[in-house]
Amino acid sequence: MSQIKLVTLMLVMMFVVAGCGGEEAADPNKLVIYSGRSESLVAPMIAQFEAATGIEVDVRWGSTGEIAALLMEEGENSPADIIYAQDPAGLGAVANAGLLQPLSEDVLGLVPENFASDDGLWVGISGRARVVVYNTDEITDPATELPADIWGFTDPAWQGKIGWAPTNGSFQAMVTAMRASWGDAKTQTWLEGIIANDPVAYAKNTPTVAGTAAGEVAVGFVNHYYLYRFLSEEGDSFAARNYFLPSRGPGSLIMVSGAGILNTSQNSENAERFLQFMLSVPGQQFFAAQTYEYPLVEGVKTVGGLPPLEQLNNAALDIDVSDYTDLAGTVKMLSDLGVLP
Repeated sequence: MSQIKLVTLMLVMMFVVAGCGGEEAADPNKLVIYSGRSESLVAPMIAQFEAATGIEVDVRWGSTGEIAALLMEEGENSPADIIYAQDPAGLGAVANAGLLQPLSEDVLGLVPENFASDDGLWVGISGRARVVVYNTDEITDPATELPADIWGFTDPAWQGKIGWAPTNGSFQAMVTAMRASWGDAKTQTWLEGIIANDPVAYAKNTPTVAGTAAGEVAVGFVNHYYLYRFLSEEGDSFAARNYFLPSRGPGSLIMVSGAGILNTSQNSENAERFLQFMLSVPGQQFFAAQTYEYPLVEGVKTVGGLPPLEQLNNAALDIDVSDYTDLAGTVKMLSDLGVLP
């Protein structure tokens, strides 16, 4: 039996036979999700939720920024029950607009408290580490050839060797964490230093990793899990590997994708069932085995070769996920510097 089928069977047993408890929702067979996570990543899990519960799920796909803006435009007239975001910035914007309802302890208690908002309005679903991907032909000993901190890439020695994706939501979340940790002045100085090194701009993480392996650049600023997709398809000959920056700082940030329930939801019971489903052990195993992300609940193994979450020396130890929600300020800074179109 395949791993995906096994996970599906376990989830069906948990949520159909045992059930999740709670009162019946306003419409027990419907759930509307606005998803800022890509369809290719999370659609299989949503399909498994439908199969396990019999609840029909309607999904609106888009970037996290687009989804957050739409929800704020729709306000109390939104049909959405859940916002499922790529990062806390979009969740924070929706929460700050007063559009999310407090989650129950049955949901919040499933993850460590630093992976949920301080006010209990949203919860992390899976974790992603910021890393430096490097070309293995050009860099043979990353421990000595790469900086210990992301600040080191402002050195002119990296002229023309850096790949980044400044329009990508994860990159912007990292810059937002920089602002929360370093302050705006130091963050702007870092950005100016990288700009001075003439980085190659990519549309998102996937082409950044591909470009690094192809030798277009020596290093790229990406999320950790993209490399594992290439390795699963192309094998160990793929000429790129991840470097987890050993010094604390935003360059080694653990970001979370997360979700919250709209306070106008007509199906809040179903919405809570969905969050419990995603945070169940078999649900988290899907993220670990199929998308190579970090599970946020105990008892779930990560993909081979991925450093355990609790062992990473990263900025999550210093920066609470609720601290990097000012996406608007980050976009303005990037725009003022001419990084964004």
